Formats: sequence, C-alpha cells, structure tokens
Amino acid sequence: MFTCFDTLHCSLAENTVKTVVVAAAHDKHTLEAIYHAGKELPMKHILIGNREKIIQISAELGHAPGADAIVDAGDDADCARKAISIIHEGGGDVLMKGLLETGTLLRAVLDKDSGIRSYGTMSHLAILDVPGYHKLIGVTDGGIIPTPTLQQKADIVRSTAGFYRSMGFEQLKIAALCASETVSAKIQETVDAEILQTMCEDGELGECLLEGPLSFDIAVSRETAELKGHPSKISGETDVLLVPNITAGNAFGKGLMYWGGAKMAGCVLGAKVPIIVVSRGASADEKFCSIMLCVAAGSCGNEVENGN
Repeated sequence: MFTCFDTLHCSLAENTVKTVVVAAAHDKHTLEAIYHAGKELPMKHILIGNREKIIQISAELGHAPGADAIVDAGDDADCARKAISIIHEGGGDVLMKGLLETGTLLRAVLDKDSGIRSYGTMSHLAILDVPGYHKLIGVTDGGIIPTPTLQQKADIVRSTAGFYRSMGFEQLKIAALCASETVSAKIQETVDAEILQTMCEDGELGECLLEGPLSFDIAVSRETAELKGHPSKISGETDVLLVPNITAGNAFGKGLMYWGGAKMAGCVLGAKVPIIVVSRGASADEKFCSIMLCVAAGSCGNEVENGN
C-alpha cells in the first residue's frame, strides 16, 4: 500500500532502470519534466522529434542530451510512428506524449500492423494523493471511454488489476461506484456493478476484490458502512473507484484537485506499455508524478489479468 506519492517515490530506490520514450519531445515543459524525473527516478529516456529544437531547448534548460538519446523525426505522425516502433522492438518500457495531439499518438498505438495495443479495452487511470484519505486512490475511467459497456468495464478492471499487481499489490480493492447500494433496472450502472461483483467472485477479473454497487461514502468510510448496516470487505480500504462514465470520473478527479488539494498522476492502460498522456496545462507535479507512476509499473504495467 502506498500512503502518498512520497512513499511511492521512496519505493523506487532499488527498482530496475526503465526507459521512457517521448514522442514529439521538442517541447520545453515536456523536457523539463523528463530531466527532473531523470534526476529523481531510476529511468533513462529516448527523445523523438526535431533534433535541433530538442538540443536547443535542452541547452536552455542546462542539459546536453547524448546523440544516442535523440531520434530525429519530422511531423507529429512521424514522431508517433518512430516512438511506437522503438516500443514495438523492445527498446522502451513507457511511452510519453510530448508536443502532439493525443489522437495522433493513439492512432499510432492502435495501428493494426505496427501498433502496440494489448488485449481488451484502452482506458485511463488517474491516481490521486488526497489529503483526506489514508492512501493513494485510483479513479477509472475518466479520460477515454464516454459510457463503457459491461464488457468494457470488465476489461478496465482486468487491466487496472494488472497494473497494480506490477507495483506489488496482491489483491486490489475496487468499488464499482454508483449513487446507492440498491440495484435498479432503471439505473444500468447498478446492474453492471452487481454483475461485475459476481464475475469477480467467480475469478473472472483477476487478482482483485470488487464490490458493487457502492456509494462513495461507503466505499471510503468504514464508519459510514457500519452506520448504514452495509456489509463490506473493502469499505474504508478501497484502492480504486470504478466510475460509471467519463463525466463522473473527470469531474470527480478535477474536483479533488481544484477544491480538495489532491495531487494527481495518470496513465493510459491497454497497450503493451503504460502511456503518459499529460496536457500542457498540467502542473509540474502532475507530470512528474505521472512519469513516476509509469516507471513504477514499467513494461509489466499493462498486463491483463485474466483470472485463470
């Protein structure tokens, strides 16, 4: 269990060095994050993009990247293709988005012939360091799938369980978040949550313990569960909140950051390696924590738990 990002950081001291491949690295904010992480984490980097710009920006930041750390590339699509090619050939453990559109990078990831998509559904996992909770908590999916189907939710749970397992978690505790604990045919997410719990009990979702439907208060507070008389094995110890749709996940995560003082890290799961997709508007802490999170998981970060 990681109580905060600082404990995750400390746990990496003895980790194997991982290689982060950056697509379109000719960007000041991206290079700042990479060089900062390089000083603090067990990682190397490969910078894909306009060689002259990368060298110029690096010099302005007080760095001189070696010739073997830069791969010259043309437009955004070329940057994405070359980054994916390096990952495909086993030359990198983590993929990071630089100065290019997310869609351009993901199209290269999903290319049927040369991409690095794994099994199942691609999804976004946000992990938050919240002052009011005693450990890091994950939220998924608040970034990719607008309204996931039952099958997509099952895929998300499996890939999330695999990601956490690569960081040392033996049994991930997941709450299928809904407005209440009552199953109603009129509220599809409650029906899905009940089915997911049964699938988990049958060993179909990998090494995790999933309960649902659960309201937020019961998911994170043992006292509330007891007051409401709701039996739960994960209440107050939940590791991940599986949200019903992208709006709920996005609003919840940003609300905790803007009004709750939370720090966030995020990555995309469902490819052969974790993918760091951070906006240019993200804080330096968010970028660093996202790199740290994916380095912690590394090349095993997107293994899919099949429950077999």
